[in-house]
Amino acid sequence: MPAYKTLRNRGSSEVVITRSRFIGQSCPCHTEEEALAFLAEVRAKYRDARHNCYAYIIGPNMGVMRYSDDGEPGGTAGLPIIETMKARGVTDACVVVTRYFGGVLLGTGGLTRAYRKGCAIALDAGGVVEMIPSLLFLCEVAYPLWDRLSHMLLSLPVQIADTSFDTAVQVTLKVRLCDAGAVKAEIVRLCQGRAEFLDIEEKEMMWDAPDENDDGE
Repeated sequence: MPAYKTLRNRGSSEVVITRSRFIGQSCPCHTEEEALAFLAEVRAKYRDARHNCYAYIIGPNMGVMRYSDDGEPGGTAGLPIIETMKARGVTDACVVVTRYFGGVLLGTGGLTRAYRKGCAIALDAGGVVEMIPSLLFLCEVAYPLWDRLSHMLLSLPVQIADTSFDTAVQVTLKVRLCDAGAVKAEIVRLCQGRAEFLDIEEKEMMWDAPDENDDGE
């Protein structure tokens, strides 16, 4: 399955625009049921707010997309929220932007920009990550090789998940599947063949996404 972007965690942030308070909330969701449950939770928490506008996208291929203006003028709230999610490539997620009206009308252009901003800060608060086919594997080397290996790992496209020191050094590494062969070959080269590997798990794993922030301005 190809890589896709989603959220690391739930997130919440807020901004005041022309006296209206916008609270952006985001949540990773793998099904419509999870998205609707999150929406219901937000609506209950902010039941006194004038608007709880939302959008959610489900599926690695973005096969399910829903949004609502929740009483705002058509196309000024739910649509800019979902378009911001699509622009950032975020799926398996729900974003709700709650508005407390501040007494000043923003106009359609102002509302659109405000809801884009509310979505952007919600996504940033949740943390956009890439889900990439990856391999978790164990590498075992003798102690005399560890200093060189640990230094080299800093320059390789891997993440160290765990390290243990027993009769030998065992380091658990996370690597993108497309890089796994080259990484293992480089370790073998450095250790002159004196490294042992054990594949633990192969699945989609989280990696930090490139910073492509759209702040809604």
